[in-house]
Amino acid sequence: MYMKRLLPILLILIGSYLAGQDTGLVTGTVTDAGSEDPMVAVNISADRRSGTISGQDGEFSLTLTQGDHIIEFYYVGYEVVKREVTLSAGETIRTEVQMTVSSRLLDEVVVSAGKYEQKLSDVTVSMEVLKPHQLSNQNITSLDMILEKTSGISILDGQPSIRGGSGFSYGVGSRVLMLVDDLPMISGDAGDIKWNYMPVENLNQIEVIKGASSVLYGSSALNGAINLRTRFPGNDPKTEVTLFGGAFMNPKRGELIWWDRQPLFAGVSFSHLRKTGNLDLSVGGNYFKDEGYREYDYEHRIRGNLALRYRFKKVPGLTVGISTSAMYIDQSDFLLWQDADSGAYRQNLETRAPLTGHRYNIDPYVEYFNPAGNKHSLKTRLYSVGNATVSIDKSSYTKLWYGEYRYLKKYGHRTYWTSGLSFSRNTVLANLYENHMGSNTAVYSQLDARVFNRLKVSTGIRWELNTLNGDLYYSVPVLRAGLNFQAWKATFLRVSFGQGYRFPSVAEKFADASVGGLKIFPNPDLEPERGWSAEIGLKQGFTIGNWLGFADLALFWTDYKNMIEYTFGAYPPDSVDIPTIDDIGFKALNIGTARITGAEFSVNGAGRIGPVNFQVMGGYTFMNPVDPEILTEEGKGEDEAYILKYRRRHLVKMDIEMEVWKLFAGVNVQYNSRMINVDEVFIHPLIGNLLQPGFPDYWLEHRTGYTLFDFRLGWNISPMFRVNTILRNAFNVEYLGRPGDIGPPRNITLQVKLTF
Repeated sequence: MYMKRLLPILLILIGSYLAGQDTGLVTGTVTDAGSEDPMVAVNISADRRSGTISGQDGEFSLTLTQGDHIIEFYYVGYEVVKREVTLSAGETIRTEVQMTVSSRLLDEVVVSAGKYEQKLSDVTVSMEVLKPHQLSNQNITSLDMILEKTSGISILDGQPSIRGGSGFSYGVGSRVLMLVDDLPMISGDAGDIKWNYMPVENLNQIEVIKGASSVLYGSSALNGAINLRTRFPGNDPKTEVTLFGGAFMNPKRGELIWWDRQPLFAGVSFSHLRKTGNLDLSVGGNYFKDEGYREYDYEHRIRGNLALRYRFKKVPGLTVGISTSAMYIDQSDFLLWQDADSGAYRQNLETRAPLTGHRYNIDPYVEYFNPAGNKHSLKTRLYSVGNATVSIDKSSYTKLWYGEYRYLKKYGHRTYWTSGLSFSRNTVLANLYENHMGSNTAVYSQLDARVFNRLKVSTGIRWELNTLNGDLYYSVPVLRAGLNFQAWKATFLRVSFGQGYRFPSVAEKFADASVGGLKIFPNPDLEPERGWSAEIGLKQGFTIGNWLGFADLALFWTDYKNMIEYTFGAYPPDSVDIPTIDDIGFKALNIGTARITGAEFSVNGAGRIGPVNFQVMGGYTFMNPVDPEILTEEGKGEDEAYILKYRRRHLVKMDIEMEVWKLFAGVNVQYNSRMINVDEVFIHPLIGNLLQPGFPDYWLEHRTGYTLFDFRLGWNISPMFRVNTILRNAFNVEYLGRPGDIGPPRNITLQVKLTF
């Protein structure tokens, strides 16, 4: 009887003893190198497979198989520490680990401000830097989702605006230039950004320049530039796979519900990075399906990307590469609602335009660094966008060929001179716009020099020649200048001035369409818009106890001339004296001047309180976007008619994430003040109700500001496996974007991420 009970116990003890002969133990303590205090909740990974975290006294213990192992110690705000150990069976190794605070966030390396690597603290313009974990932790499936949460930036129905520089222009023409790896990624017909085409699964860093950036980047950078830089492999292969799914919940107003079951969305993305000798490989993909919270507003897409880079061993400094991406999409966009009540989430079927389409780009390039650090770079891109609608008369196909040669000359470690020559050719085949062909040639040069150690001076010039359908369109030089003065160890003062311009898109000049009673007229005589922006800024780094980061304060001023906006009116042919109903609609016009002044305060920091690790990022932006010509008219200031359309005066963006042990939680807050003005036609009691039934009354009731809260909660089960839940619009706020476009109700996402 006793032997029967004792036998299993003996077998367990013997098995444990035998297993112990093949394993060993690594123990130790993790402390702060500066204060020598124990560090709690440090992530400790062995060979990136198994792991643990340090306890209350900084103690840790890892049981590992005999042999060689690499143990890594991670903690936000600290440098990664690696230990190589060789364990014998039954051996115990003790190691004491000291972790040092990493470089200040001000030492973040950016490229976009000068087309060469420099510290964030040294640039002469305002910049925002976004990292991959910010997108991953919030399950960002389209780039505009994270930009909308970034200080000073708003996205209105897909159109970006930095510090109030843009409003709403019906999906055509962008004053913010989108770049992927330093090359333009903007459509050749509408001049818009295809946000869902951007390779967020293969992101290294997003850099946002605030203010006119035309000297380095040309047209469409009038209001700023967004540069998505993709990543290449490190020494170890790395694979990431993310799966997610979710559902839209019922809105507060039950009459808005049109579905029999909750609309669903789901997707999967992956990336793989690997070195093979001198060849770097990066491959990724994304699949996404969204049934949409609005009727007949769905999206179904699949995207893939591949990048190869070869570094010549026999010719040090010489690199060649090619990157390519492709996407197939099937979608239907929401334009106008049926009515403001039960039909607000139902589409006016006359405006429904389902389409299938493709996007692809092919980017061959060659780069050479000589022994002195000077760099020759030749980058090219073919970017193709095709949209085939059910109604063939609205199909379009565009191709953009772009090439840029750039030379970077270094004078010691203090002066960088960047010069370049670019050429692009654009073809548009479209029933909506007819067929058009254009070209662009530009030459630019920018000098960045450090004077007296603490003062950095930046100045540049660009000259650009543009043709459309064989006719010379535009040619004028633009200038920029900036100063950055390091007043103290972590205090940087900056002043900048930059000119910019934007050529009208083909759609703005030639689109001739009628959608659900909303008519768009062409304007072949449309002229380019010009502008300039200036700012004074202060960037202050800080280290407070276990916290480090920086705060930034900027005062800005932007002026536009010949600003392009769609304007409602009667546009009869020259041969017609009395317009009819068929001559009434919208037309892109050079309306005159615009001025946006304001201030922005932002903060970015990381630190810990006890065992809890924090990351904080956010800011407040005040804008005063006005039309100076209307402002000076007598009596116009009383009803705020001088405020530019589709702008807000106040933006607040804040994201806070906390991590303790293996759990993390975050909250994202967005506050948008009321939209002061829209097109007068939408709120006219008669015409407004014809175009969008119920909108005039809805506008009076719902044009107030709103606050959105998103929450997330996750568990890092192991270094390889993570689960995360995101609750967007947690308080189910009903809010208005552009006229006739109510934002999504509360929705929930479950995400699973594998890293190996």
